[in-house]
Amino acid sequence: MGYKNNNTGYRDGLLESRAVIKRHNYALLPHDGLVKNVVPGFENCEVTILASPKLGASFVDYIISMKAGGKNVQGFGAEGVETFVYVMAGKLKVSDGTESHELETGGYVYLPAGVLMHLENNQEADTEIFLYKKRYEPLEGHKAHKVVGNSNDLVPSEYEGMKDVLLWDLLPTDIGFDMNFHILSFEPGASHGYIETHVQEHGAYILSGQGMYNLDNDWMPVEKGDYIFMGAYVPQAAYAVGRGEPLRYLYSKDCNRDPKI
Repeated sequence: MGYKNNNTGYRDGLLESRAVIKRHNYALLPHDGLVKNVVPGFENCEVTILASPKLGASFVDYIISMKAGGKNVQGFGAEGVETFVYVMAGKLKVSDGTESHELETGGYVYLPAGVLMHLENNQEADTEIFLYKKRYEPLEGHKAHKVVGNSNDLVPSEYEGMKDVLLWDLLPTDIGFDMNFHILSFEPGASHGYIETHVQEHGAYILSGQGMYNLDNDWMPVEKGDYIFMGAYVPQAAYAVGRGEPLRYLYSKDCNRDPKI
């Protein structure tokens, strides 16, 4: 239960949770049990910090319910830190300090390192956003740039040739970017072609559907509203279950860099 389900106070039955936390390995955080965090700069916002270095991630992920008048005028980010926001539901105004963009559901903005992101709920009803930050890893002769888009305007590709598994690339493949965001969607009954094991780490927020997810060879049920952290080299794969709705999730991936020694 908890604030995301608008179900607080005493409950009938025993306390229980689907949450699984294995620091520096993987984590599953369902909506049940999430709490609100006070983060300086956010006003009239319910903020939950999902992943952070305390969990073992090299990035920080948040989900935020922006209430009427919800905003961050101080600016989100810092010197050397890149940021990304995705609108899960509602309307959002995003500014880089010189130019503003009005986003609706499916809209997103990436800002390069050192550019502060200003956020404002652009409607009276709540706006739900997914927010991300990471310290940028520079590459000599290359740099990232601002990206504004909407996933609903993009044409997906078939993931590894599977017609019922679709992939949306939200950011350019330009090596000036040291990370990317994707949406991966499985029709009921579809799955990864194999259990993946790779150097990249992921933070994934499930936008719709239900499924079973393999994390370090532990299979567990997942559904809309769940958040998954996958550390580097954690075996991972999914298949979709349920009826009539794809298992679809938004996820980040570090990329385009040679590991340091």
